Amino acid sequence: MKRVIGSAILLILFDTVYLILSPVSYGAVSAEAMFRANLERTGVYKTQGIQRLHGVKWKFKTERVIEAWFSSPTVSGDTIYFGSDDGYLYALNALTGELKWKFKTGDVVYSSPAVADGAVYVGSHDGYLYSIDAQTGKQRWSFKTGYRVYSSPAVSDGVVYFGSADTYFYAVDAATGKLLWRFKANSWILSSAAISEGTIYFGCWDAYLYAVDMATGREKWRFKTGYRILSSPAVVEGTVYFGSMDGIFYAVDTKSGLERWRFKTNERLRSSPAIQNQTVYFGGDDGKFYALDAETGQETWRVKTRGPIISSASITYGIAYFGCADGHLYAVNVETGKRRWKFNAPFGWMRSSPAVASGMIYFGSDDGNLYALH
Repeated sequence: MKRVIGSAILLILFDTVYLILSPVSYGAVSAEAMFRANLERTGVYKTQGIQRLHGVKWKFKTERVIEAWFSSPTVSGDTIYFGSDDGYLYALNALTGELKWKFKTGDVVYSSPAVADGAVYVGSHDGYLYSIDAQTGKQRWSFKTGYRVYSSPAVSDGVVYFGSADTYFYAVDAATGKLLWRFKANSWILSSAAISEGTIYFGCWDAYLYAVDMATGREKWRFKTGYRILSSPAVVEGTVYFGSMDGIFYAVDTKSGLERWRFKTNERLRSSPAIQNQTVYFGGDDGKFYALDAETGQETWRVKTRGPIISSASITYGIAYFGCADGHLYAVNVETGKRRWKFNAPFGWMRSSPAVASGMIYFGSDDGNLYALH
């Protein structure tokens, strides 16, 4: 039965309180060392990207041909970390692509790693969240959930937050792996959580966006959409933004859980939004990359590609970078939508979201390679 359910989830991706009270303070870890660059998941990097593409600096081939690469790379210091469909978490030298170490999990890794306080945290389809020493690649601890972990963890003030396909959202002590609390939803949690001002926001396969208290795990509110939510929300200035597989992009008030506005597209939304300077950016299965006014939801511009956009855009220095199922990584001007450049990875979908660091762009492709562009 688990094999059937797992295949169903994978097919859609392709096409597509038990409470232990414990005091938790909230704050932030170093920015950019996690999926979407920060706890609010805005996708904005505070580092130089690539204004003009020079080419491939290096590429790294994983253990076997990748069926689908969803894990997005994370850069911390001089090391880049990423998961793969071959079941490994890799650590490479970010400048040269040389392998530092690799850690074997029990199944594929779609979760994107987070790095904090000398440890790397990542989930696996084997149902575990792992804590791994960032320097040596040795396991510190593992935490077992009831099913696969697609969600990318967020780390704040010594606590790791993540969801699982077992329908629970977890808060785990980052040092020990001890459970602090868990929250029960009604279906699989594949969305990665955003955290802002003591509240955790995440989407669920039951079509709801949840807002949960960060310290206690108690529900604050839930917002109903028309279908499943794979997209990870982003939070800016009292509004949480996210897409749903009902084809609608939503803006919801963080305090009340009431809708501010909605924007309808023609297909499912699986990519996560990026937000900067009162503009929200996201791609859709309709092959379009949108820029909307964050306050009103009015469309500013759109870019047409030749395939579904599952990859989530990363923004830095006026350029948005995103991958597409047409095999290209695009770089577009955030003000106008005008294309600056595009890179073609032969034979590869690009579902992985790019990471930006020190004039380099890193991303995984379905051809089994992690690319470093400069």
